[in-house]
Amino acid sequence: MPGTVLLLAASPLGRARLVDAAGVLPVLAAVAPAVLSGTDTANVVELADPLEPQAVLTRLRAAAATPGPLTVYVTGQLHLDRRRHQPHLALARTTPATLRYTALPWHWIREELRLRSAADTALVVDLHADAEAWRHIGEHGLDSGRTTAVYGRIAPPTGRRRLAEPAYMKTVATLLRSGHRPPLESLHQQALARIAEEAGGSLLLSGVGGVPWGPDAGGAPPAPAAGPGTALAPAAGPGAVPAGPQGDDPHAGIAAAVRAGRHAEADGLAARQEAEAVRAYGAVSEHALHWSEVRADLAMFAGDAVRSCRMWLGVAEARLAAGQAGDAPAVEAAVDRAHHQWTRIKDTARARELGPALAQLRLRVPGRRRGALENVQRQLRQLQGTP
Repeated sequence: MPGTVLLLAASPLGRARLVDAAGVLPVLAAVAPAVLSGTDTANVVELADPLEPQAVLTRLRAAAATPGPLTVYVTGQLHLDRRRHQPHLALARTTPATLRYTALPWHWIREELRLRSAADTALVVDLHADAEAWRHIGEHGLDSGRTTAVYGRIAPPTGRRRLAEPAYMKTVATLLRSGHRPPLESLHQQALARIAEEAGGSLLLSGVGGVPWGPDAGGAPPAPAAGPGTALAPAAGPGAVPAGPQGDDPHAGIAAAVRAGRHAEADGLAARQEAEAVRAYGAVSEHALHWSEVRADLAMFAGDAVRSCRMWLGVAEARLAAGQAGDAPAVEAAVDRAHHQWTRIKDTARARELGPALAQLRLRVPGRRRGALENVQRQLRQLQGTP
């Protein structure tokens, strides 16, 4: 089966630029697509200094939905949204004042990859952090999801005026130009060996979830992950969802059923996990809500926009009722996805039925896209035949 490769290199224009991210793309582009992917054939999507986070999200979403192995190579710089304390990947138009609207929230990457299996999904990253992002990641980690293998490094702020070089990613590309892609762990270690001096002080990411190790971890190699719920931090996050009783990851079976077009089977598997989570942890627990979200995405993959929209509305309402803030990432993501699916509904009556609930949610959760509420209200007036 062909693989998919997404090459994302981004950094701001002007004085906010910390690293020459796009400079790595010619080196990566010189590598054969099949080698970048580790498959017989592969499709490559290249994003060089993109301007809009929504455009990046669209490409990432399409890549994540494509059957077959997926490798995402990300080079750039991380900044912290001071209001919400969330890491963002800076894009070409990003400035400190416009970070929330012009940078890519890191949790968007996590959300788009969460339905995929760690067996066929990998992130290879070379990231440079500013002082605030570096401090935050050292304390909280960089959550890239529980079903994604992550390899690479996060470099600390240098304090120098000259642009940093994405030395790790360039070294990875150079190694791949040999025409062979070894297992990613081996590739990662080979790259680090070549840039040992420059990588000093960096946080090094390796394995499923990408447990970091570096100066804050005493310089010791990473310990085995505590389980599929382990994020990019030494200990799991509160929203981690454990694997099944035998340690098997149910996401892998679900993903395989989706790739084979067996959408009813995939939903059945997820529904059983949801029911078990409700019995064990409660209907508004992160465990149960995770599987509700999985089922909402499965409805999208099956082409059932009505069911997907309704389920995302339910998830958003449940999170808000549980006391989560309207600007919490999980709440925003649920409303955004409900909105996206609502715009895909072709049955006018069904769209008219779900529109008021979406509009009410948009009053509480305006999201990051300017004019989202106005967009719902305008389309709802058109559906209802009112001026």
